[in-house]
Amino acid sequence: MLKGFLDKLLYTTQKSVQKEVKSISQEEVEALVEARLREHAATIEQSVNEKVSSDVRTPDQEDYSLTPKQVEFALSLIAKTRDFELAADPGILTVKDLNKLIAFNKFKNKGILVNLVKKGVLRKK
Repeated sequence: MLKGFLDKLLYTTQKSVQKEVKSISQEEVEALVEARLREHAATIEQSVNEKVSSDVRTPDQEDYSLTPKQVEFALSLIAKTRDFELAADPGILTVKDLNKLIAFNKFKNKGILVNLVKKGVLRKK
């Protein structure tokens, strides 16, 4: 029994299985690469178009301008900052600017004022 097992183990003839390798021509490779490049370019173009269309403001989007009462409040907050004054027309102030002014008066973070100066909302006196 042991001899039969050893004979099977040592003297087996294994058939090597070889798969046929299908060769691909240069033209097929170039066609595949070109198709992928066109697909990639179309994807990029579509994402750029979506970005541009989202940047264009449509009439149904929210208006971020301030109401007269909010403008008055923003001007009073600017007056509380001793070293800065309004650099532009109060009509161009946005809700985001008002929120920054409120945050400055709450936390006294000078970086907020620096960012408003960079944006052109405030200027040093």
